[in-house]
Amino acid sequence: MQEVLYIIALSLGSIAAMFVLTKLIGYRQMSQMSMFDYVNGITIGSIAAEMATSLEENFVQPLVAMVVYALAAILLSWCSSKSMKMRKIIEGKPLVLLDKGELYLDSLRKAKIDVNEFLMQCRVSGYFDISKIETALLEGNGKISFLPKSSDRPATPADLNLSPQQDFMTANVILDGNIMRENLRHTGNDEKWLINQMKGQGADKISDVLLATCDVNNQVTVFLKNSRKKPHDVLM
Repeated sequence: MQEVLYIIALSLGSIAAMFVLTKLIGYRQMSQMSMFDYVNGITIGSIAAEMATSLEENFVQPLVAMVVYALAAILLSWCSSKSMKMRKIIEGKPLVLLDKGELYLDSLRKAKIDVNEFLMQCRVSGYFDISKIETALLEGNGKISFLPKSSDRPATPADLNLSPQQDFMTANVILDGNIMRENLRHTGNDEKWLINQMKGQGADKISDVLLATCDVNNQVTVFLKNSRKKPHDVLM
């Protein structure tokens, strides 16, 4: 029993350490991570798992290793933000794979991408005809960015001489039956106003509301808690 409690304590400690270290490293999605970030994250996770099962060894050793890896990531991130040369070394620089109708075989070889894989990435991004692509760049995170030819890109409001109204973020004023008072104050309204708006959309009690949002024009949208079964899923 004592050994089980020790494992639980170590596991919670490794989770807490990993949480703090990842906060220090910063927020990045998988698609935004460089190869070093990806490998470094896996390594920290592996060390955390080893720390959680350090029954006989000193758990301080894997903890120190985690801190060292995290500090290395922070240091390299700082260096890349201060020096353009270091940024190119650490994060790499974009490779031109295709430009103005010319496909660069040397760049494909450097990226370890063959023509079939490149065509697949084009199709995934919606380009089944590569003649409609002006430029294709391999970014440092491994994703390919495509610039369509002007004649094949979607029309924008500016092309049509239109001036659409700017959209703004909506505020969540009720979340899972709870009034988000700070968000409500930010909209310039009070609870009495919100309850009147809520009742106007068929919600008698705040506990009946799953989500309510308020836009910049004080337009409230209410989503009620629904216990009914969803209709047949046509996508299955």
